[in-house]
Amino acid sequence: MYAFDYQRAADAKAAVAARNADSEARYLAGGQSLLPTMRLRLAQPSQLIDVTRIAALKEIKVDAKTVTVGAAVCHADVGSHADIRSVLPGLADLAGGIGDRQVRALGTIGGSLANNDPAACYPAAALGLGATIVTDRRRITADDFFVGMYETALEPDELITAVEFPIPERSAYEKFNNPASHFALVGVFVAKSADGVRVAVTGAAASVFRATELEAALAANFAPAAARAVSVSADDLNTDMHASAEYRAHLIPVLAARAVAKANGA
Repeated sequence: MYAFDYQRAADAKAAVAARNADSEARYLAGGQSLLPTMRLRLAQPSQLIDVTRIAALKEIKVDAKTVTVGAAVCHADVGSHADIRSVLPGLADLAGGIGDRQVRALGTIGGSLANNDPAACYPAAALGLGATIVTDRRRITADDFFVGMYETALEPDELITAVEFPIPERSAYEKFNNPASHFALVGVFVAKSADGVRVAVTGAAASVFRATELEAALAANFAPAAARAVSVSADDLNTDMHASAEYRAHLIPVLAARAVAKANGA
């Protein structure tokens, strides 16, 4: 690496103030993506502003309608939280399947969403559940948050403080793992609520997206067979060393069907 400064922010206001004072500084959450890019010199921040010790960013709150997760909550804590597992098992299962034990112990929900890796799992939960990303200055719907590959609606100095997930009637997540990284070769999050059905896909394209054809089919019949009957176009999907666009297109309805079956208790 190279020389850089490090400081722990006492609260969100102090973190943002420190970032405003140094345009080359970066927020440090779990560091699971930032630190490897620094080692490769693909990122060279002048200082790291550690937000993981901010108490308000580590809170989890569950009420009758919403699960609110602080931005600095690690994946392991979401996956093992009894109340989340009770009312929103799809989110808990997703968090419990991210990476390996070390990644789950260090990686944070805010860091994952801010990074918006094309194969990350949390963006599928946020978009599939119609979550709201809360920052130090505004509220951003998941539909407006994810802009493109590693791009979000966040301003350079904007800090995610929490994520609000509406509690659906049913939800589940299924992914086809890259066996080495445990990122999603394809991941599908399905949620059914009084407002309809949302289906979000990660790992298949440049950024997470909603599969509207699956949403329409499952709104008419929330059953695995309805998902399997949908044909997904390979246009605009990724082809790489791990899988072709056509293979990813094939996987999407297959995983959606498995997620529906799980959501229905099968």
